[in-house]
Amino acid sequence: MTNNLLITELVNKHGRERSSLIPILQSVVENESFISKDRMRQIAKELDISAADVYGTASFYSFLDVEERGKYVIRICKTVICDMQNRNEVLKAIKGMLKISVGETTPDKKFTLLETNCLGWCAEGPAMLINDKVHTQLSPEKIRLILHDYIQEKTKQV
Repeated sequence: MTNNLLITELVNKHGRERSSLIPILQSVVENESFISKDRMRQIAKELDISAADVYGTASFYSFLDVEERGKYVIRICKTVICDMQNRNEVLKAIKGMLKISVGETTPDKKFTLLETNCLGWCAEGPAMLINDKVHTQLSPEKIRLILHDYIQEKTKQV
């Protein structure tokens, strides 16, 4: 989509009110996987609000990425409950397989590893999301199986 056309279409769809900001930001992430500074300026102009306001909103929410991410964004829950269910062992397995730390993206841009607050799966922790797919009751062994499928592109998530 041309540079400004996406934002114009989203503003026409969601409206020009301040309350339209989050749906517009979510749609940009759906279309482009992150919200660039250029997109934030375009949205600010269209909604007649400051670019700082757009950035402040976008950067506040963990699912509104303001940095380019990998094809598969792994978000591992960092709550106390998941910690008590061996989250650190799971995180160690992910880091070991992908050779990245939290906040990093693999050199091939395939995976980004992030920590996030509660995913809502405390009863089945530790839990993680890979893009929009939930994985629960994780163990290092289960991580190896899950990530192997993503590495080999054997997943339905594309």
